[in-house]
Amino acid sequence: MQLAGLYRYLPEVERDLARTYARERPSAPPAIRDYLDVNREFTLRGGKRFRAILVLAGYHIATGRPPRPVLHAAAAMEHFQSWMLIHDDVIDHAEERRGGPAVHRALTSAHLRERREGSPEDYGVGLAITLGDLEEPFTVEAILAVRAAPSARLAALAEYVSMTRLTAYGQLLDIRNGTIPPGSVSERDVLTVHELKSAIYTVTAPLLIGGLLGGNRRAALRDLAAVGTDMGVAFQLRDDVLGAGFDAGATGKSSNDLVEGKRTLLVVRAWENGSEADRERLARVLGHPSAPPEDVERAREVIRATGSLDYSERRIRELTDGALRRLARSRSIRPAAKPLLREIADRLVRRSS
Repeated sequence: MQLAGLYRYLPEVERDLARTYARERPSAPPAIRDYLDVNREFTLRGGKRFRAILVLAGYHIATGRPPRPVLHAAAAMEHFQSWMLIHDDVIDHAEERRGGPAVHRALTSAHLRERREGSPEDYGVGLAITLGDLEEPFTVEAILAVRAAPSARLAALAEYVSMTRLTAYGQLLDIRNGTIPPGSVSERDVLTVHELKSAIYTVTAPLLIGGLLGGNRRAALRDLAAVGTDMGVAFQLRDDVLGAGFDAGATGKSSNDLVEGKRTLLVVRAWENGSEADRERLARVLGHPSAPPEDVERAREVIRATGSLDYSERRIRELTDGALRRLARSRSIRPAAKPLLREIADRLVRRSS
């Protein structure tokens, strides 16, 4: 099966997501229903749905069978994604997501529009955090709804628990790194965050949850986990390149990561290799959302001139090539499934959005 074949299942995943909110709404207290509708609208705005696709891929890679039995688990990963994005937007003070207002911003506006008492910002943030939390029961419920052997569901739930914990560890470290001078953050610090916060929940765990629901044991999926993790770190390094405004003409992205002060590999290497003047140019932008465009462009030029951008591109290639070599050597991954994994690697790394 090719990647395009998996995408044909996405309309069913979308219907599954819509049904979960529709089933819950009548049983929720009347005062809660409008808030459930906020989650429904946010989740159904769309997105790439790549985590859902990787659950389907993991099942097919492990079993060789069509992945319809794990559609609920694919939907589960999108509930989890909504949870993470809602909270991420609060942490990052984001204004927009998926072509609309971030959830906390939408709720802040609703507070003002409805002339409620108290702080509109506190209302928006408090409700958004709680609505993000509300996505977890939807996530667990969807995994439990998969028709699989009880042992397979338990294994998938154990993987979900591990994924959730490790993602939180990565988020904690990411926030911590943002409070440390760039010169004190190492490449290893950056890559650890990328593995915990991004690679595991974006790539590795969705593949494993699909494989475990297909009846495979965790040990039999060791190569799949290793390949997925390297792909996932490469994916996040690519995201950092795009998030710093490189190739912005193709992506429509700006330099948000720079003005938000994120300690990406681009920043860490540029700080390490740059002159004192280079560091001053970076410092004028890092963590300064109102930095003027000319300062932002100077910071990007520092990243180019110090070789940091080229270094990130090299690390992306090394991680991807390493994953593909491991894939080629693997005896535990079915030969017929290897082209699909190579296609997934290409989609993750060679992208412009």
